[in-house]
Amino acid sequence: MVFFSPQIKGFLNVLKYMFITDDADVARHVVHAGVQRIFFDLEILGKKERQGHLDTLISAHDLNDLPAVRAAIGNTELLVRVNPLHENTLYEIDTAIRCGADLLMLPMFKHEEELQKFIQLVDARAKVVALVETPEAFSKIENLVSIPGIDEMYIGLNDLSLALGLNFMFEPLINGTLEYVTEVIKKAGIPFGFGGIARVGEGLLPAECLLGEHMRLGSHAVILSRTFTRKARTLPEIRKIMDVAYEIKRLKEVEIQCKKRTPSEVEADQHKVKEIINTIIST
Repeated sequence: MVFFSPQIKGFLNVLKYMFITDDADVARHVVHAGVQRIFFDLEILGKKERQGHLDTLISAHDLNDLPAVRAAIGNTELLVRVNPLHENTLYEIDTAIRCGADLLMLPMFKHEEELQKFIQLVDARAKVVALVETPEAFSKIENLVSIPGIDEMYIGLNDLSLALGLNFMFEPLINGTLEYVTEVIKKAGIPFGFGGIARVGEGLLPAECLLGEHMRLGSHAVILSRTFTRKARTLPEIRKIMDVAYEIKRLKEVEIQCKKRTPSEVEADQHKVKEIINTIIST
């Protein structure tokens, strides 16, 4: 028996690789190499306080750079993560849409009312992505998926793990948290993604192991992490250290193999992931 991931809204899940950048040249290059979605990140409010002590990316992209990125990537999807709801949220939404955003992501919300307000402000002018990354949002997931106007969900493991006091961002893969949340989201027919991914053979949790979990859970999207480009951010830096098209091709090859696994192979791979994560959190 060949294993296939669950279908969402009528299609077999094909993982979208997302790349975070505000550099038009980089965006053009990675899209040509196979990236299906550019991620433009405006979120800065409260992020330094939450993650400033960690080796995580705090982008603080400038809206003034968004038109150039839009022009550079043609018809490729452009996602813009705005700040959590604040007095300038409508300005960020309006400007991002005017500059060509296809999807708008709301981070760090805790209550249904915040997400409903955001959907109201977007007013069907772009797709809405709910970034579920607070314990409060996780606890309300069954209510959240019933809110009209949500086009996608993304599970933010960095901030969730911080809030829960976990030692490793992928620990929710083995403690039942992701299992429960993704099942609820799938039943609601909403495409979703989670986490970030490095190159094949790299990362504390190797990319091939993580891809197996994306396929098992029915994921729709994943961010190419800073580790994927060795933290390089400019096009000359990236070209010097890697062939982006080659590395994405390797990820796709593993993805295809993961989709062909038998149920027993899926179970064995899941057990391997649990062993790796347990080793990481116990050291």
